[in-house]
Amino acid sequence: MLGHWEESRYAEVLVEVETQITTFDSINLDCGVTLGPIDCAYETYGELNQNRTNAILITHAFSGDAHAAGIEKIGGQLGWWDNMIGPGRAFDTNKYFVICANVLGGCKGTTGPSSKDPATGKPYGMGFPVITIADMVRLQRKLTEFLGIPKLLAVAGGSMGGMQALQWAVQYPDAVAASIPIASTARHSAQQIAFNEVGRQAVMADPDWNGGDYYIGKPPARGLAVARMVGHITYMSDESMRQKFGRRTRENDDIFEVESYLRYRGSQFVDRFDANSYLYITKAMDLFDLTHNGEKTLTAALESASTRFLVISFTSDWLYPSYQSQEIVNALRRRNHDVAYCELESNYGHDAFLVQVNEQTELVKGFLAKTFKELNR
Repeated sequence: MLGHWEESRYAEVLVEVETQITTFDSINLDCGVTLGPIDCAYETYGELNQNRTNAILITHAFSGDAHAAGIEKIGGQLGWWDNMIGPGRAFDTNKYFVICANVLGGCKGTTGPSSKDPATGKPYGMGFPVITIADMVRLQRKLTEFLGIPKLLAVAGGSMGGMQALQWAVQYPDAVAASIPIASTARHSAQQIAFNEVGRQAVMADPDWNGGDYYIGKPPARGLAVARMVGHITYMSDESMRQKFGRRTRENDDIFEVESYLRYRGSQFVDRFDANSYLYITKAMDLFDLTHNGEKTLTAALESASTRFLVISFTSDWLYPSYQSQEIVNALRRRNHDVAYCELESNYGHDAFLVQVNEQTELVKGFLAKTFKELNR
């Protein structure tokens, strides 16, 4: 299933799963709005133990959803991190109870801009309130409480998922034993904000966007496709693009293979993602800043965290470069927090956290085993 990227050492285990949805009355957002009711889409894998101490929350990246592992009961799609979640894998479902939920503001079952506003009976569109990473974590906390889990063994995720893992450690330090942010950051740089803004402008420049009110007409497919094309460029490295495409053109065509690939990925994204969710979620990523715009140092921001940390980065990731992970590690060490850090060699760019499985697996398995042992003393 990994194509040219990397062969997993584990045999494929095809487990059929179905996304579940639970509804909460309301949630208080950072912007001051009380939003409700709120649907939360999630999936679970494995079994919760008797002491309820083996639960792991997987937090997804920007374009992900609740379907992290197994085969969808409806649709037959493989989970986006199936190579890391399952029997014998990094997040071993023979040992752990794994949860993944679609984020607030999403478009795959959790309430977002495409959801119906109970006040109007129409989709929220751009009337949806501004959301933050902290708001996403607030909803996830409601979900874990609903599932009867007083304390998570770990929260783990890559990219935007890593932001959520960090936010959990700061926002609910007593409710999580370990945090595993992978290929992530404590705050976006100007360059990261710039790439997101290009994508947002591409969406809003599409005439079909119509100020976000497009749900009874044509979606802004061209703008959203261009935004996704820009994103895919940032996910790969120069070397991975050279290996995958080079300067080859399609047979009997003057189109470069890389052009064809980006067009395909753009059109594919339009079929599964809401343009307004793109705007809201990328803005939430840009707003994320553990230092609160420099009001406190990163060391001070992480002071309240009482979790263990495993921080992972990749050498060729230029979207979330290793120095950002190292800033987190250094801040934690200045507070004498329990933190392990590994920078993995990779040619795959930011995508490495999704496809470079084997080394991540060894790191995560050992870290989780030690955390579980300490939690269950």
